[in-house]
Amino acid sequence: MRTGSTRPAGRRDQRRPRAVPPQRSRHQPHRPPRPHQWFAERLLAVLSGQRPVHWMLGHTVGDAYDQLAELAPSTPLGTARGARPVLRHCHGAQPATGVVEAFASIAAGDRVRAMAFRLEQGPDHRWRCAAVELGGERLVPAGPGPR
Repeated sequence: MRTGSTRPAGRRDQRRPRAVPPQRSRHQPHRPPRPHQWFAERLLAVLSGQRPVHWMLGHTVGDAYDQLAELAPSTPLGTARGARPVLRHCHGAQPATGVVEAFASIAAGDRVRAMAFRLEQGPDHRWRCAAVELGGERLVPAGPGPR
């Protein structure tokens, strides 16, 4: 081998290697999450105890923040047998302009829970959570009264 050569030992070909061609991605190009997907992740983080409830301050309207504030300490979507909950699916529908009703499935270990929520778009064009339901039960603290 010659001194100063950059060729690997035993290579006789004089051509230099070409640049590696870009790999084709099977995935679609990254696009920002839709409002209901973004909110599903945020609600999951709060209801599983990964984030404090005040993280949703300014992202809720009406009673939704109060509901989250009362329920978050009980972490209804908390870990199941050490498995961190993850968002499996999230789909939304727009029944009216400025309104999105969405549902999501949350998995933690072998347990799957359902979450539904409503988003409303304000005059400032920001989306805010107006209602949340979990597993068919509205997330409202149980008050005194008949059961």
